[in-house]
Amino acid sequence: MIRILIAEDQKLLRGTLSALLSLEGDIEVVAEAENGQEAWEAIGHYEPDVCLLDIEIPFLSGLEIAEKLRQERSSSKIIIVTTFARPGFLQKAMELKVEGYLLKDEPIEFLIHSIRKVMAGERVVSTDLAAVLFLKEENPLTERETAVLRLSKQGLSTKEIAKQLFLTDGTVRNYLSIAIQKLGVETRQQATEKAHERGWIS
Repeated sequence: MIRILIAEDQKLLRGTLSALLSLEGDIEVVAEAENGQEAWEAIGHYEPDVCLLDIEIPFLSGLEIAEKLRQERSSSKIIIVTTFARPGFLQKAMELKVEGYLLKDEPIEFLIHSIRKVMAGERVVSTDLAAVLFLKEENPLTERETAVLRLSKQGLSTKEIAKQLFLTDGTVRNYLSIAIQKLGVETRQQATEKAHERGWIS
């Protein structure tokens, strides 16, 4: 029996997945979670064979859970599911060596087949996502711009960033302005989100 945990914040989708997977004679859904924290606690309790993780659930993302599982050398297989083919997320998933990375609009039969393949030691990536692996964008940011955005993402103010990097406030504002320009966005928050999305800052 393949024991599955489903982490998905959309209640209807989570329930549908659970019901459909439970119809399979060799699959048992042992736990469902609506956020990353619940998922992490359930993984520790149930030790599922396969963790089916939505990439953008609250508190801990699917990728953050995957990273923690790898750090703990867990035997659980990881299948990430997502709505969008974002190169940065996919690249991170590949670096973590997740066993599966699937789009949510795949047929349920594909998901079931993927679970069995993953349990057999194979890796599965949706066809539409495989092409994205070859579209990894070059990071246009300099090392200093990247450092400033990383600290900005952590919630530090311009003054705090300046203190940490031994720069003046004006220099930090300049780096932020250039980064915003390079990334084609309008605000500091949008710049940090885009850089994170592309996998350029953690």
